[in-house]
Amino acid sequence: MPTHNDLLRQVQDLAVSAPDARVLMQRIADHVHSVMSRYNSISFRLVDETDPGLLVLGPYTGSFSPHPRVSLGQGLCGAAASEGKTIVVDDVSQDARYLSGSSMVKSEIVVPIFVRGKLVAEIDIQSYFAGTFSDARDRSFVEACGAVVAKFMSTHGE
Repeated sequence: MPTHNDLLRQVQDLAVSAPDARVLMQRIADHVHSVMSRYNSISFRLVDETDPGLLVLGPYTGSFSPHPRVSLGQGLCGAAASEGKTIVVDDVSQDARYLSGSSMVKSEIVVPIFVRGKLVAEIDIQSYFAGTFSDARDRSFVEACGAVVAKFMSTHGE
């Protein structure tokens, strides 16, 4: 398995050839999911163009379908969006904000993605193993993936 730094370089390379942000997000989700065995569901959520208080499911990959729509402030995804910061939960059963998408999920990380100071999307990764994202390297890696998407959207449009 490649190191987090190796995998981040691969993610950055995906941005070079992506025709648009959605394709980039799908490629990131697919590639990271195929390499990181404990990253069991990877999804991107986008701020709804007609209702900025709503996050809609974008590109994703994994063994179950995430919630299609989440309001800001609802669940871990809505909390990360409304608070504007990364949320890491080592045991989702202990966090009242968690919206269950699968009883198999044990831990989750959600990273908001901003372009020019405006929330545009987020990356949400769930794991069937408790504590998957407690290592600072995992958090830094997922935040860096979000930064790759933010940079792409900033230079290529949303």
